[in-house]
Amino acid sequence: MGKLEQAFKAEIVRLTKKEMRATCLPLAREVRRLKRLVSELRRTVRPLKALGSELEAQRAAEMAKLQAAPEEVKAARISPRLIKKLRSKLGISQGALASLVGVSPGAVAFWEQGKAKPREQTKAALVALRKLGRRDVKKLLAEKKAARKEEPKKRKRARPRRR
Repeated sequence: MGKLEQAFKAEIVRLTKKEMRATCLPLAREVRRLKRLVSELRRTVRPLKALGSELEAQRAAEMAKLQAAPEEVKAARISPRLIKKLRSKLGISQGALASLVGVSPGAVAFWEQGKAKPREQTKAALVALRKLGRRDVKKLLAEKKAARKEEPKKRKRARPRRR
């Protein structure tokens, strides 16, 4: 009986190994493929992270230029009329004010129409802009324009065609 048991046991072990290989081999290939993909994505993300932190530092530097004391910001009353008046005093467009403050031109339009109010950070920038004159603002806009030219242009993704 010992030989028959050994034969069955050997056959069961062989078939089990065969099943395990059949199950695990595709999974191992998939794991290798996914590891390669993750590696490629990490190589892609690393420069993007560096660029992102660089842009964040630039934005922080820009916002630091247009900062006001927290007491001033809290005490300031920013109304739609005041924003329009500030813009006309400085001789700039809604788009220029938007780029100075770091928002979209639509946001500035909504502020002026009274449909929205500026957030704390942008309110601080508006309070700081009150203290500046036309020359200072023109200089800031020129610096922003120069910084924008130095930045690499983003490629637009092609839209899929409709059929």
